Formats: sequence, structure tokens, C-alpha cells
Amino acid sequence: MTNGSNIADAAIELRDVHKSFREGRDQILRGVNIRFPHGKLTYILGPSGTGKSVTLKHILGLLAPDQGQVMVLGQDMSKLNPSSLTKFREKFGMVFQNSALFDDMTIFENVAFPLREHTDMSEKEIEAAVIGILKTLGMNGPYDKYPNEISGGMRKRVGIARAMVRKPEILLYDEPTTGLDPYTRVTVDELIEQLKNEFHLTSVVISHDIPSALRLADQIIFLDQGKVAFEGGAERFVKSNHPAIRHFLDSDIKTYQYLKMAEQK
Repeated sequence: MTNGSNIADAAIELRDVHKSFREGRDQILRGVNIRFPHGKLTYILGPSGTGKSVTLKHILGLLAPDQGQVMVLGQDMSKLNPSSLTKFREKFGMVFQNSALFDDMTIFENVAFPLREHTDMSEKEIEAAVIGILKTLGMNGPYDKYPNEISGGMRKRVGIARAMVRKPEILLYDEPTTGLDPYTRVTVDELIEQLKNEFHLTSVVISHDIPSALRLADQIIFLDQGKVAFEGGAERFVKSNHPAIRHFLDSDIKTYQYLKMAEQK
């Protein structure tokens, strides 16, 4: 495992980022400093409401900090005008929690959508790109089915394929395993691991999934009350004595034990 704080070359860096809402009454981020190393997979963990999604929105430039800087590939996100920001976001791929597929589009059309909307590629080029990424992710057709005709695991593959089809430099995941059955969770973990090993993208995962983070992450960030309570590798994370981390880990263990007991009844 790699401790991102020891890596000088960061693809993304949050520098003393503060963010509040409702005219400063709801302070979400309280001086967050995080470095996301190039080509590494970072999991951001923490209780609900502690700033994980707000952090992700700052990286995408959907939110601007009240104080501090968000640097992505050397660019200060708050310095970009709207048109430049839209162009810059082409460097990102986004995997949504529920895949966010278009129900009235086929598998092929869903993956082709960003290419048709944002590029001048020919249909032949689009077809090659779409089929290429779908096959890379283990989908060999047919591609004319609709989202409601395929399994949850297949929908996840399609969502990831759509995020990857434009060959992003940074891949962001929003709770990729939340609400999934155990089999599909393993499938999604395997896909994340495959992309990590094959493409070496800078990847950020917002998650509550401790087992996935411990198995896959090069770096774990734990947010607590809008601050970074931990930054480092899995081995150090499980040994941390921070009260919020211990509670987080213990809750996961208790959930596992409860499910095992339920299976035995």
C-alpha cells in the first residue's frame, strides 16, 4: 500500500479547503488537505454527512471552496470560466451510484451517448470504441438490450463502460457498491481492480464499503466532521486508534457477525 502524503506528484490536491452552506451555518469541510497521487486508487471513507460527496463535487468543479484551492492536473478549478470548466471535465469519467443509465436507450446507445454528444467521431469510430470498451469489461453482446433487461451487475458494467469510453485521465466512483447484493458487489470490486491494473488511472472512490477499500485501495482517506482523520494505507488504517475510525470499523464487524448469525438460523 502507498501513503499518498509521501508522493510528491499529485494528480488532484485539495489545499486547506473549507466549505459551508446556508450562509456559513452548515460547515461541511473544515480545512481539508488531501493529495491524490497519479495513477493510484484512493478510497474516501467516513460516516454519512461528513463531506465525502462535497469533496467529490469540488474535484469536479461543481462546487467552489469558500477558502482554499482545488488543483486538478495542475489546474486551479476555481479559476476556470464555465466554458473552460465544461471542456476540462472531459478529463473525468464518472461512475454513478445507480449507474444512471437511460432506460429508453440500449446498452450500445448508453455507452455511445457521450461520444455522440461531445465528439465529432464518425459512427464507425463510435462503434469501434463502444464495442471495444464493452468487451474489455467482459460484455461480448448482444448490445441491443435495454437496462431493464439485464442484471444489476451488467448495468454496472455498462455504467463503467460509459465512463471509460472517452478515455478519461481521472475516474470517479460515487458509492459503486451501495445497495448491491454480495455477488454483484464482488463483480464491481473486480471491475474496479481490473481498471486499476489495466489502465493505471487516477481513481477516487466515495464509499462506505470497508472490505473493498481494504482490498483495493492504494490510499485510504477517512473524513470525520469535515476534516481528514486519516490518510494512508490499509494496514495502518485498521490499526488506527482514532475513535471515529474504530467506531466505523467495529460497526462493520458487527454487521458482518449479524449477517452470519442470520444465515445460520
